[in-house]
Amino acid sequence: MPEFFGSVKGFGVTFRQMFRKVDTVQYPEQKLPTAPRYHGRHQLNRWPDGLEKCIGCELCAWACPADAIYVEGADNTPEERYSPGERYGRVYQINYLRCILCGLCIEACPTRALTMTNDYELADDNRESLIWTKEQLVAPLQAGMEAPPHPMRLGESEGDYYRLGAMLARSQSGTEPGTSGWNPMQDEPHQDWPVQDPEAERGSVR
Repeated sequence: MPEFFGSVKGFGVTFRQMFRKVDTVQYPEQKLPTAPRYHGRHQLNRWPDGLEKCIGCELCAWACPADAIYVEGADNTPEERYSPGERYGRVYQINYLRCILCGLCIEACPTRALTMTNDYELADDNRESLIWTKEQLVAPLQAGMEAPPHPMRLGESEGDYYRLGAMLARSQSGTEPGTSGWNPMQDEPHQDWPVQDPEAERGSVR
């Protein structure tokens, strides 16, 4: 085939597109919904009483292939408690100039403190603004939550919180613990939530 016809064949793709209907996206006035498990902006979650789930273990920073996460942990004290564990994330930063939104940090988190939202509008004209801090990433307080620092309201130990978290995971959404339709992020925290005794739990395994 002569070289001339090769060039014409290449332009054929362009000519075919010229007569097709243009798919115009009216963004940002009209935003299309994302997939339910879309990997968007990160969020640091809270327990139903307002304490932070992050324990400052830095596993997310170790798992990040782009080295985009920086964490500094600090110790909780009886006077100032920010999480149910011994430590909490005092400094938490995500550099979205480096982040590739792969979700490996989510898989590494042992307390489900870090999750990814459906928010994808992260562009900015300032490099400094793309380094998000803990204050920007932490979930807002919902109804019935108390801003930390404050004592643990849902149990006397860290284990009580994690057993409660497992119970919440089994219940999809509802009005009562363990029933479908319970949403602890919206309801008032209950002091009488059932917390299984550790000895009884071990006895049931036997």
